[in-house]
Amino acid sequence: MNFNQIAALVVLVVVVGVLIHGKIRSEVAALTAAASLMLLGVIRPIEVQGAFASPAIIALACLFIIAYAIELSGFLGVLIRQATKMCARLGSAGLWLVLVLCGGASAFLNNTPIVVLAAPVVKDVAVSLRLSPKRFLIPLSYITIMGGACTLIGTSTNLLVNDMARNAGQPVFGVFEITPVGLIVAAAGGLYLFLIGGRLLARGDDGAPLSEGELQEQTGDGTMGNPELFAVNKPFDLKRAIISLGVFLAVILAAATGITSIAAAAFAGAVLLILLKIISPEEAYAGLRPEVLLLIAGMVVVGLAIEVTGLAAAGTALLIDFIRPFGPLVALAILYGVTLFATEFLSNAAVAVLVTPVAVALAESLGVAPRPFLIAVMMAASAAFATPFGYQTNVLVFQVGKYTYMDFVRVGVPLNLVTWVAGVIAIPIFFPF
Repeated sequence: MNFNQIAALVVLVVVVGVLIHGKIRSEVAALTAAASLMLLGVIRPIEVQGAFASPAIIALACLFIIAYAIELSGFLGVLIRQATKMCARLGSAGLWLVLVLCGGASAFLNNTPIVVLAAPVVKDVAVSLRLSPKRFLIPLSYITIMGGACTLIGTSTNLLVNDMARNAGQPVFGVFEITPVGLIVAAAGGLYLFLIGGRLLARGDDGAPLSEGELQEQTGDGTMGNPELFAVNKPFDLKRAIISLGVFLAVILAAATGITSIAAAAFAGAVLLILLKIISPEEAYAGLRPEVLLLIAGMVVVGLAIEVTGLAAAGTALLIDFIRPFGPLVALAILYGVTLFATEFLSNAAVAVLVTPVAVALAESLGVAPRPFLIAVMMAASAAFATPFGYQTNVLVFQVGKYTYMDFVRVGVPLNLVTWVAGVIAIPIFFPF
């Protein structure tokens, strides 16, 4: 190994360790790693510049602005309140319907504000129905995560995998190209949560109403956890909602029909909202979520260093030698499983950056299409179900529902297995090798 390879490997190991330890903010760790690689001469400034100006970063930043405009219009709050009113009379089935609607919204909007708005409502409705809120809050997080994996724009992970695949010479994905696989994985996961997972979380497994004492024990003093986690419920502004939604739909339509790229469409949409004064420049800056953008950019730099030094090729060669005898289906299952395991300990961005080049090289070595392997990375890298800290929405419901760490393990590990099997079965059906 030469100096650049050793330096890149040391930086990778250190940043992974720091991310797992969790004491330093993930975006700070990623940026420190990127700066170290540049100072050591492992990667050039022009490559760092490319990472920060990649289409994935541009698309994400602009989609965050558009989604924030929709959030500020009060539209999400109205949707959730109306859905809850309609469904409350259906009992627990109504609450599950609200969760499914939140999952559907997450296919197009960032799931964090959806969970922020929905979690207190779901908790209040559950208590009013004398049902344990614990039975519904973790499923709320999980369903929005799975919903986000159903479209290219539903999660930053999918956009990042798409961007890295493009850099590797693969054709870009359409907005709804992964939707059939995503829906099957989400349906399998949702069915497990409805039939088994929700009951594992509540003491009243038979569906019987909980006593006052049991409710108090499970919900504490009735507070919603840390109130700073939740946005103030914005008053509904019809004009703002119609225009911001119209721009959002136009962006989706332009990207889905191939008129332009998702990055170009989102950029134009965000600028148009500012020009129309639907969102002010200050509000646009506030909605950018720089912690997500900087984490992704920093990890892209780390991924580039692993690639340009030849470490990725060497590691992939070892993996290929091990997997090749088993054929493409087993290779797909192993790649899905490795990604699934890694995303429980690392950020989605880190996993996408590290595994995407391996997926392309693995497919090419087997003489099959890379598409199924890239979709496996998209599905598995978002599947952070087994820990409360693997995904931001998990942290939110962890505090609101007063869960223990083992609640996530008990429900999330089987969900990982269910979605793993569903994904490995569904992917080759829609994307043959």
